[in-house]
Amino acid sequence: MAAIFPGRFTARTDKPLVLFLIGMRINNFFALGDILFMSKTMPAMLRELSEKKDSGMLWYRQMVSLPTINVLQYWESFDKLVAYAHDKSGHHFPMWAEFNKRITGSKNIGIWHETYLVEPGKYECIYGNMPLFGLAAATSHVPAEGRLAAAKERMSA
Repeated sequence: MAAIFPGRFTARTDKPLVLFLIGMRINNFFALGDILFMSKTMPAMLRELSEKKDSGMLWYRQMVSLPTINVLQYWESFDKLVAYAHDKSGHHFPMWAEFNKRITGSKNIGIWHETYLVEPGKYECIYGNMPLFGLAAATSHVPAEGRLAAAKERMSA
C-alpha cells in the first residue's frame, strides 16, 4: 500500500503540462472478444510508457467504475502525447488500427478522451491524508500552508 502523507498538500509546477483523460465504456457485456482486446491495449501502452522514461508521460492512474474504465494521465507536453500516438514503432499505433478494424463498426465498446493544458498558477488542487496522487505525483508535492493554504491563493500561486 502506498505511503500516506498526513496533513494537507498541494502540487507545484513552474512549467505547463497536459492532463489527458481517456477511457472506454463497455456497452455490451456479452462482447467478450472486444472486451478482452480492449482490456489488453491500455495496460500494454501504460507499461510501454512507464518503461520509456523519455516518453513524456509523468504519471497515470487507472480507475474502474463499470461500465467505464478510465485513465488519468499527466504529460510533459501535448507534443509528446501526440508523438506517442503517432509512433509507428510503439503499441498505440497498431492497436488503434486494430481497434478501427474490429470495433469501430459496432456499438459494443465506446471510447473517449479529453486533453487539457495545465498552466502554472491556473490550477488548484488539495490532497488531505493521501498518498502521492494526481498533479502532485506528476510534479512537486508540497505542504498546503502559508500562501498555499487557501484555494483562492493556490489558484494564483
